[in-house]
Amino acid sequence: MKCLPLLAFLGLALTATASAADKPNFIFILCDDLGYGDVKCLNPEGKIPTPNMDRIAKEGITFTDAHTPSSVCTPTRYGTLTGRYNWRSKLQKSVLGGLSPHLIDTDRLTVASMLKAQGYHTAAIGKWHLGMDWKVKEGQTVSELSIESADQAWSVDFTQPAKNGPNAAGFDYYFGISASLDMVPYCFIENTRVTAQPTEDRALEMVQGESARFTRKGPAAPGFTGYEVLPVLAEKTTSYIAEKAADAKAGKPFFIYLPLASPHTPILPNPEWQGKSGLNQYGDFVMETDDAVGRILKALDDNGLTENTIVIFTSDNGCSPSADYPALLAKGHNPSGKLRGHKADIYDGGHRVPFLVRWPAKIKPGQTTAQLTCLTDFTATAAEITGATIPENAAEDSFSFLPTLLGETGKPARPSLVHHSIQGIFAIREGKWKLALCPGSGGWSDPRPGTEPKDAPPVQLFDMEADLGEKNNLATQKPEIVASLTKKLETLIANGRSTPGANQSNDVPVEMWKKPEPPKKKNTKAKKDKK
Repeated sequence: MKCLPLLAFLGLALTATASAADKPNFIFILCDDLGYGDVKCLNPEGKIPTPNMDRIAKEGITFTDAHTPSSVCTPTRYGTLTGRYNWRSKLQKSVLGGLSPHLIDTDRLTVASMLKAQGYHTAAIGKWHLGMDWKVKEGQTVSELSIESADQAWSVDFTQPAKNGPNAAGFDYYFGISASLDMVPYCFIENTRVTAQPTEDRALEMVQGESARFTRKGPAAPGFTGYEVLPVLAEKTTSYIAEKAADAKAGKPFFIYLPLASPHTPILPNPEWQGKSGLNQYGDFVMETDDAVGRILKALDDNGLTENTIVIFTSDNGCSPSADYPALLAKGHNPSGKLRGHKADIYDGGHRVPFLVRWPAKIKPGQTTAQLTCLTDFTATAAEITGATIPENAAEDSFSFLPTLLGETGKPARPSLVHHSIQGIFAIREGKWKLALCPGSGGWSDPRPGTEPKDAPPVQLFDMEADLGEKNNLATQKPEIVASLTKKLETLIANGRSTPGANQSNDVPVEMWKKPEPPKKKNTKAKKDKK
């Protein structure tokens, strides 16, 4: 009988070991400015081959109604990592710059810090764009909530570490670039330090082969061209997978957050990909991005990790007009598919994105779901999978989509979704109805803010089941739905959360109704560096 306590202990130990071993690895691939219509499995009429993205869909589940919390990058990244709508933070519109201070409060739970507490090794490899605290030179300034001006480009002492970046947000390891690849500084960062001092003052090509267009001029590391970024990020990721494979098989799983910098500007396909798409440089760059995804899937195969690794593939917003829509459309390819608008817009082309999930151990292959989903939902989903507990003051807008992955019906799901444009314009979606609190795009497509017809209704109501292209505004015909959705949005903002639980506070007062100003046109030209 004296053996029973020991046997019980061994039983508990074995159960714990099995539980740890059952925890899946996570790889969250976040493309930059990839349109819904750029992925072949989502847009059969598209002209860009994406066999590796399609492989994830074929071997997993495709979400056809998944959205980013914003139609531009910084706020989407905030929502993805925190499970909280970006507009609850102090960033109420637009994006940060490469020198901006940190946006995520250091005491806020992130999906990385949550998984780290669950025994995961966590790595972020790629474009950060959520700010980090660089050492600002005496008498100099950087922009806190916007892209730095030209005269701020050299305000930082790059010999000093950058604090409160990815490592402070829960990542054990970081390698990447501080923001978009068209923003300074032009160099890689590993953990808190640049890998080479950005001592040169120059810009990068904006589009491969076009000699008249350049990115913002500023600090650049010697030899850094931008062309190396996608291959290096892919190589770092595959090396990390190989390095952590043994631990993962021994019950010490990993989480890789892989925010790629492509196919965002600068659009720089490497020589072996130039001309491959038969469309333009953007099409080539999408193909090279797809190949990078394939290299990551192969690394999982080669290391025996495919079965119990959850791969999520998505984008931070819709395709940018920098892709050259007219040239692509002329050859039969629409990066937005059948959606209206593009990056920056409140229309679905701005925020409905590819969302493909593969988990061979649990997900039946070849599934499709129309369940309304948001990138903020990743935190709650990861928590449910790993058994983590989310405190009341975290992931306030995160609903688990695990039941959808497992094909379980009748479980609670996301009931509504709040959209947000580059101008900070709101829209709300509930069921088939979408209400946008503006008369136009709220972003970069026509009608742009301030250019709408004077007699245009102040709001737009669309039936997204009957009118996916958002052509028929039903606001004047359905005033009761407009009133109901307006009230719903007011409540979601005021409560500080959209999930069940105690009300929380937004970081700053949130203006639901905004008077939009025409967004400034991107300056994509710069004088060629003569050095």
